Amino acid sequence: MSEPKLFQPIQVGDVTLAHRVVLAPLTRLRANREHVHGKLAVEYYTQRASIPGTLLISEATFITGQAGGFHHVPGIWSDAQIAAWKSIVDAVHAQGSFIYLQLWALGRCADVQALADEGYEYVAPAALGVPGKEVVPRALTLEEINGYIASYAKAAANAVHGAGFDGVEVHGANGYLIDQFIQDVSNNRVDEYGGSIENRCRFALEVINAISEVIGDEKIGLRLSPWGRTTGMRMEDPVPAFAYLATELVKQHPSMAYLHLVEPRVSGYTDREVLAGEASTQSNDFLRDIWRPRPFISAGGYYRELALENAEKKGDLIAFGRSYIGNLTNDPQPDLPLRLQKNIALTKGNRETYYTPESAVGYTDYPFAESQEDAPRPLL
Repeated sequence: MSEPKLFQPIQVGDVTLAHRVVLAPLTRLRANREHVHGKLAVEYYTQRASIPGTLLISEATFITGQAGGFHHVPGIWSDAQIAAWKSIVDAVHAQGSFIYLQLWALGRCADVQALADEGYEYVAPAALGVPGKEVVPRALTLEEINGYIASYAKAAANAVHGAGFDGVEVHGANGYLIDQFIQDVSNNRVDEYGGSIENRCRFALEVINAISEVIGDEKIGLRLSPWGRTTGMRMEDPVPAFAYLATELVKQHPSMAYLHLVEPRVSGYTDREVLAGEASTQSNDFLRDIWRPRPFISAGGYYRELALENAEKKGDLIAFGRSYIGNLTNDPQPDLPLRLQKNIALTKGNRETYYTPESAVGYTDYPFAESQEDAPRPLL
């Protein structure tokens, strides 16, 4: 019998992966207050790169201080931040694996006090706040929009040319800045960045264009979540806007590394029940059809059997998040791809320690079974 597609090699951008199990971007809040990673993060990413040929997508990383708004999230704008990430990238490459940096800007989702603590203003694409948040952000000016586009490009250059990342993933999901431009529930602008689908997708396309000019299409991925409801998102019908965006990307950037989609069964950071009738009306297959035959990463609520089925039938790469946090075999390294291949039971992580600033607890200290060897191992 042939090897299941989940464990077969695949070309993504300009690298060849040994399998289709991907580390999903996971916010862990382990950087310091200057948004600089330390040795803990080197160990964390080294552990998760233990199977050669694995693709890791980093935690979301702020492109500038103004784009932030949470403490202990890493950045990619200062020399210290770039140097810290380079240590991580070098360690991942030493394991024979690959790593993309996820580029993040929060917009209206920022913590207002955290921004103020660092001397920044609370701004968003349009002057619409997040449901449940009392403070309403100021709308971005056209000059500031251009500044953000330039910041995305600079961050991508810092990541690839400075820190040595294999590529970048633009975070366009979960109600953050780019998603806020795309969706009509958060974008009420009346200029060239609001109103029509073409206008609302303009910012996302201009960001990709600017990044492409500095690192090339083959090193760019984009993450989207058309069906998510987190932070007050979810258009009545997300298909037309996201179909237009994907179609334009195929036309303008046919060599992009991948498209990364969050499945409807997940909204933000939580699982949700897919209601009766939703399976036929809420699906990312319309984007798969547009994107095919390019690499397509699917994320959200996967377990072994579903991942195997999806990879086999649809050819997707499968991104695992929570399962990558605490799963170990008999070696002192989390090696989820090998566990999935050998059908070894998965361990549930401890959510109470997911976000523990600058702490090894729940980060690199999950208990190990009897140790054997410490060398990176290929899939069998």
